[in-house]
Amino acid sequence: MSQEIIKINVTAGKIDVLTSPADIVAVAVYSDGKGGEVFTRLDKALQGALSQVRSLGDFKGEANTTSVVYGNAATCARRIVMVGLGDRKKFTLDTLRQAAGRAASRAVDLKGKKAVFSLHEDLPKRTDMAQVGQALAEGAHFGAYRYDEYVGKSKTGDGRPAAIQVAIAESDVAQTRQLNQGVKTGNLLGEAQNFARTIMNRPANVVNPASLAAAAKKLAAQTPGLTCSVMDEKQIRAKGMGGLLAVGQGSATPARLIVLKYTPKTNVRKQTIGLVGKAVTFDSGGISIKPSQGMQDMKFDKSGGVAVLGAMKAIAAMKPAVQVYGIIPSAENMPGGMSYRPGDIIRTYSGKTVEIQNTDAEGRMILCDAIHHAVTLKCDVVVDVATLTGACVVALGEWRAGLMSHSDRLVAQIKAASEACGENIWHLPCGEEYLDLMKSKIADLKNIGGKWAGASTAAAFLGEFARDVEWAHLDIAGVGMVDGSTKFGSPGSIGFGVRLLTTFVMNESKVK
Repeated sequence: MSQEIIKINVTAGKIDVLTSPADIVAVAVYSDGKGGEVFTRLDKALQGALSQVRSLGDFKGEANTTSVVYGNAATCARRIVMVGLGDRKKFTLDTLRQAAGRAASRAVDLKGKKAVFSLHEDLPKRTDMAQVGQALAEGAHFGAYRYDEYVGKSKTGDGRPAAIQVAIAESDVAQTRQLNQGVKTGNLLGEAQNFARTIMNRPANVVNPASLAAAAKKLAAQTPGLTCSVMDEKQIRAKGMGGLLAVGQGSATPARLIVLKYTPKTNVRKQTIGLVGKAVTFDSGGISIKPSQGMQDMKFDKSGGVAVLGAMKAIAAMKPAVQVYGIIPSAENMPGGMSYRPGDIIRTYSGKTVEIQNTDAEGRMILCDAIHHAVTLKCDVVVDVATLTGACVVALGEWRAGLMSHSDRLVAQIKAASEACGENIWHLPCGEEYLDLMKSKIADLKNIGGKWAGASTAAAFLGEFARDVEWAHLDIAGVGMVDGSTKFGSPGSIGFGVRLLTTFVMNESKVK
């Protein structure tokens, strides 16, 4: 029987770090060696132990580093964790988000159940404390997460906490109030991101198109303002969604089209936003089969669709004044007697025909039908997100998602959301010169464009199905497939896209 994922809750309150019982107290230090008032008080109570660690050079306050000092009779905390913020001149809200993540991760590793964070002292002037609270809460959720639902207790250890409580310490009542406003939002986003991470991490024998559809229905049933409808294989065929049907037809588990809908109490802007996410629950490459090395990670090819699922969870909780559709085409790309083949010509939902030259270019085939479905639902704005191309990983590595769009306004809005939420992107082109490489001699389009600019040619292909709707594409192949163990201390998905999509929608709902 699988065990529950760690439950995480974050609050902010008027707390004295010296007198509050805790398994750890996390305190921030910049790389210039300076700490704030809380650091000074703790150091004095510990008879200079914190300063000694610094003076020995064992801890330099560099970003993403920590050091543990054990408490004494003068502190109620069992451990003091110094967390590096790096160069204070380079401080951003993401500095705090990452610091909170590191602190929460250490708390879990140390089997702590209660942590007190004092990471927001000595901030730049005019820093918004609500944004600080949000960043700290998001970071705490991110860092404390562990995907270990199939790991036996003999490996995790009996001391692994079932839940962790993080309290952000603040002495000022007014600032505590502002912190809590942000913490509320950060908890919603952190919970949604970790909800998505768990589904992303689950293997293909657990998550297939049918079970993903069931999870979406369950989420909608539990979430006010959210509804869910699912098209099965018969309905997909009747609609003429040839791209989605073709990709899924080689699998024993047929494709599904999942449509979540958030309906606000009042749609002030009279706007409808469509979020479209690729959910290939396992991608073998089909007949154009992938190399066996690393194929186990192809369970992450559902990450775009699951990011949309997580974003819809957060959006429904945060209640923007715009209507939002979450459209998730889901299939399993497998070789078999019924698989689609190189050379096939597929008629898509839009009526456009596509010559298949590589069955491993399957994501664009399911997305093109889903994007057109968003158009038929009269979405004013469509943003699709997918682990789409290896070419994007070559271009940007594991640090940024690729952003492509025909709309300068939409590019600016998504860039603003990226800066606010800390999920990084980079703008790439997708103009007519790239579309020319996707034109077929025997059909309207082909599904691969050749050796060069694969991320841009794939985006140009998708743009053909958005018609005149304002549209953007996020290629998250690098960040969606990244193993969090190397960068964040927790193996598996980092849940990229949930914060970005949610922040984008919330910002769009406020545009005048």
